[in-house]
Amino acid sequence: MLIIPENYSSKLSLRDTQYAIKFIKDNFQKKLSKALNLQRISAPIIVMSNTGINDDLNGTERKVSFNLLNMEGEVEVVQSLAKWKRDALHRYGFEEGEGLYTDMNALRRDDDVDNLHSIFVDQWDWEKVITEKDRTVEYLKDTVKKIVTAVYETKKELNSEYPQLDNEF
Repeated sequence: MLIIPENYSSKLSLRDTQYAIKFIKDNFQKKLSKALNLQRISAPIIVMSNTGINDDLNGTERKVSFNLLNMEGEVEVVQSLAKWKRDALHRYGFEEGEGLYTDMNALRRDDDVDNLHSIFVDQWDWEKVITEKDRTVEYLKDTVKKIVTAVYETKKELNSEYPQLDNEF
C-alpha cells in the first residue's frame, strides 16, 4: 500500500522530477558502461513462453501472458533477464572483460505494491564475461567500487543540477 507521509512536500516539481530521473538514468548508464566495459543492448519486453528465457524468480509468480495475432503459442511479459543476458553475451559475441547492460521493463503482477515496489519494473541489469581467474573476492570488490563510484559521481552531478536535493540520498 502506498503511504504518503504527513506534511510531505516534494523538493522538485512533477516535471522537474521526471527530468531528474532521466538525468540520473542517462548519466549513470554512461558512467557504469565506461567503468565496467559494458555496451547497451535492448532487452525484450516479451518472450515466447516455451523458450525458458523468462526466469521464474522464486517460482510462484504468475506471469502476464497472452497470444499474438497470426502467431502460434503464447508470449510472456519479462519478469527477469538472468537467462536472457547470458544468452545475449554469447549471441552478440562479447569476449572476456566485455559485457552488456540493459534497461529492463517488466510486469510482476504478484508483487506487493508499496512505496518501493510496483507491478511495473524499470531497472538496470548487466552481465559481463569473466573467466575463472576473475572469480575472486578482489575482482568482486573492484567491481563494487566501480559501481559505487558511478553512483557517487552521478549523485554529485545531480546535486549540481538540483542543489535542493543535496542530502536526499
